[in-house]
Amino acid sequence: MAEKERSMQTGIEIGIYTLGDIGPDPITGKTGSAQQRIREIIAAAKLAEEAGLDVFGIGEHHRLDYAVSAPPVILAAIAQMTQRIKLTSTTTVLSTVDPVRLFEDFATLDLISDGRAEIIAGRGAFIESFPLFGYDLNDYDDLFSEHLQLFLKLNENEKLTWNGRFRPSLRNAEISPRPVQKQLPLWVGVGGTLESAARAGRLGVGMAIAMLGGDPERFMPLVEAYRRSGVMAGHAIEHLKLCVTGHGYIAKTTQQAKDEFFPYYSNYWSYVNRQRGMAFGMTRADFDRMTGPDTALFVGSPQQIVEKILRQYELFGHKRFIAQVDIGGLPFQKVAASIELLASEVAPIVRKETGKSG
Repeated sequence: MAEKERSMQTGIEIGIYTLGDIGPDPITGKTGSAQQRIREIIAAAKLAEEAGLDVFGIGEHHRLDYAVSAPPVILAAIAQMTQRIKLTSTTTVLSTVDPVRLFEDFATLDLISDGRAEIIAGRGAFIESFPLFGYDLNDYDDLFSEHLQLFLKLNENEKLTWNGRFRPSLRNAEISPRPVQKQLPLWVGVGGTLESAARAGRLGVGMAIAMLGGDPERFMPLVEAYRRSGVMAGHAIEHLKLCVTGHGYIAKTTQQAKDEFFPYYSNYWSYVNRQRGMAFGMTRADFDRMTGPDTALFVGSPQQIVEKILRQYELFGHKRFIAQVDIGGLPFQKVAASIELLASEVAPIVRKETGKSG
């Protein structure tokens, strides 16, 4: 779809994302290969476009229990099979990637996709990329800050002279290729740090909140810090774009969604926390509380998901919602069914309701 056609849509954008985790199916005990996982990710993206969703995202990890270390490569493959859906990283570990290489990769993706490339940049939940690429974990915050500032300059300038602490200097360097879009859309992924939210606002970039559970209202201070800092820095409020991200699973009824998703969600957190060296156990009672109507976990019937998204829209006024639905070894047919329901029974209502004030 051309940029003009995309801009005509009213209401918030709705999509899905994946981190490409490779986990055992808790029902069958079987674990798929990285190749199978990547094939399923590409198939999910194609289905998401065909069903009418707006955005598809892929996260970055550098571990054998995740299938994706190079999001722009897989997004480029998806670009060849799609025409309209926006393609974003979710997230790029900006602290340990060369900003010049990152810009070149996504500018190339933008050319391949006819202007659909985006980046959500974050610090990442794991730290294996630091030793892998020769970075010192003690520089965690400083690396992110410098790389973010440099990327913004690369986005604005075809030629650049720049000096920094961690990367070799640039002297009238040609930054090539240039994207189809005037600039690559950049969002900063934020978990729970007020300073991170304020920095995103000061820089005037989008903010994507990782909202994985609990009462959504607890994230309001992040939104307020983001918008307050952005306005104080001179950015127009309408340019301060907010995205809500979270885990989700949709079935015909809320009970069915809970019954089907619980084994996989419990499995997901079990192995993710083992990867972090933490013990974790989730009971069904825990899960039922986590999926209650007033929580940020998007598990339920289409109607319950609509209600959750609209309640959060009343709180935050966000421009985009994307859900991660393929975790814990969930079979692809269940992932596909959830995508279909999100696109056919959730998205139309949410777009209509949020478009009334757009």
